[in-house]
Amino acid sequence: MSLNSHVAELKRKHANLSNAVDAAQKTPGMDTLEIADLKKQKLRLKEEIERLSN
Repeated sequence: MSLNSHVAELKRKHANLSNAVDAAQKTPGMDTLEIADLKKQKLRLKEEIERLSN
């Protein structure tokens, strides 16, 4: 897998997590710890994307 395709895959996963966070925040009674976990995963992906892009 080339670096560009790897970064593209990470961006796709980041977008999917972003959608999942948005949906979870709109769901009444959603566990805040689960939302926090999704946000941490999203942040890790963002950091990895930035690291590979530089």
